[in-house]
Amino acid sequence: MASLRQYGAALRALLLFTVVLGLAYPLVMTGVSQVAFHHQANGSMTAHGSTLLGQSFTDADGNPLRQWFQPRPSAGGYDPLASGASNLGPNAEDQVKAVEERRAQVAEFDGVAPADVAPDALTASGSGLDPHISPEYAREQVARVADARGLPVDEVRKLVDEHTQGRILGFLGEDRVNVLALNTALAGL
Repeated sequence: MASLRQYGAALRALLLFTVVLGLAYPLVMTGVSQVAFHHQANGSMTAHGSTLLGQSFTDADGNPLRQWFQPRPSAGGYDPLASGASNLGPNAEDQVKAVEERRAQVAEFDGVAPADVAPDALTASGSGLDPHISPEYAREQVARVADARGLPVDEVRKLVDEHTQGRILGFLGEDRVNVLALNTALAGL
């Protein structure tokens, strides 16, 4: 008889926690996210992709397109199923070699001196899917993009300034530029 009461209590606890944690809590969190973070809660989709995930702007052969702002490198090839960092340290030979190769490629592509290449143009983010670049890297690309599109440099620079987001809550992280949002605005010019 005592064990039957224990089973009954366990079953009631299971049902209570299923309702509270399996139904009520997810519904409350969905409601809060829709009200407080509507853009993020719905995937931040635009006609060209999600502003929450980095993506490449390349031709069919994987070559970067001059008329678009380029994101930072991705260790996973911008595949959301293969996100992650390379796990190489700053002294790993493969990492040092990759950074130097990227420095030369980006400097030539953007028409700047190798010493002037922004650091985020050289290394992937922790997820490999970061949709943002630094304002410095965006400004580095302005002349190339303006030239490729036949636009005034000042107009493209102004677009970068308009799409530069400040620190979260004024003190978290760094200033950043969402590449997809910037390229979408660029396409609208």
